[in-house]
Amino acid sequence: MNINLNNPIKPDLKKLTKYLEQVEDNAWYTNFGQLHQQLTERLEAYLGVQNLLLVNNGTSALQVAAKALSANGVVTTPFSFIATASALKWQGHKVLFSDVDGKSWNLAAPEAIELVNQQDGFDTIVATHVYGNPCDVELIEAQQPSGVNVIYDAAHAFGVRVAERSVLTFGDASTLSFHATKLFHTVEGGAICFKKKEHFDIAKRLINFAQHHGEIGINAKMNEYQAAVGLVNLDIIDDVLSHRTHLFETYTRLLKNDFILPEWHDKASKNGAYFVIGCASSEERSKIESALQENNIQSRRYFEPAINTQFEDADSMPIAEDRVSKVLCLPLHYYMTVQDVERVCKVLKESKL
Repeated sequence: MNINLNNPIKPDLKKLTKYLEQVEDNAWYTNFGQLHQQLTERLEAYLGVQNLLLVNNGTSALQVAAKALSANGVVTTPFSFIATASALKWQGHKVLFSDVDGKSWNLAAPEAIELVNQQDGFDTIVATHVYGNPCDVELIEAQQPSGVNVIYDAAHAFGVRVAERSVLTFGDASTLSFHATKLFHTVEGGAICFKKKEHFDIAKRLINFAQHHGEIGINAKMNEYQAAVGLVNLDIIDDVLSHRTHLFETYTRLLKNDFILPEWHDKASKNGAYFVIGCASSEERSKIESALQENNIQSRRYFEPAINTQFEDADSMPIAEDRVSKVLCLPLHYYMTVQDVERVCKVLKESKL
């Protein structure tokens, strides 16, 4: 029997149909419709945030957040999904990389702050909560330089809290992805949470072409069909988070003595977005991949290659580049069982013998 790396939440079709019938009756398919407003309000309440703006995908979320904050040059992490950097480079921002912390695998905060201070024309830090593990948000909040924006790529961090505070409330903006592969999804979609209402207002204009405001905007709105999927999936999100976190903890218990695991923020909750292991070498990883494949278990090198290696003239990032050569993402999704996790772990342990 196959164990898939991921298996997206399947929205309840009966509930979804009722929402879609409402859309049909209203003949209001996009442009901040009724379901869009319902999903916004429910997500703000559930996540404990304000100034949440729904958008059409997580890439747009990063781009619009940077535009709304008038970002110029960006210092970011080499250890993330490619869009964290490429989305910003694509719309003309200068991008520099700063290496990651060897324990958490997140952007090393002190070094990133020092780098942005040293560079003329660089005014923004974009840091990823890798695998849902929060960055050192408290240190960054305490040491954020005057005139420097902080944007968090929180695509993996839905529902995560730091000291009982939503991780999305740190920084000037946090961006979410609601892609089908994420633990909460709207098929495609995303959101931005802004600290300040003024930046939310700018962003809301920008995603609707910035009509009549003397700005250059785009079309990045979430439509009503996407919002309908989100409303249905939000009904079960507590069960999703609880189950995925239980699987995450099971993996941790069974593998913590056999593999390198990222050091989790000591005040943060977990959401079970991903489970990754660090192998002793790239050769060991290849051996483990083969063993998993032979047992019909999917895995993924997540992330590889390091983003800086895909940018011309970018400096080497030794910690990130070492990490990507050894990391492996294991199956974790809502439809897995504890027995599935135990089977994966058994194959892993046997492959190390």
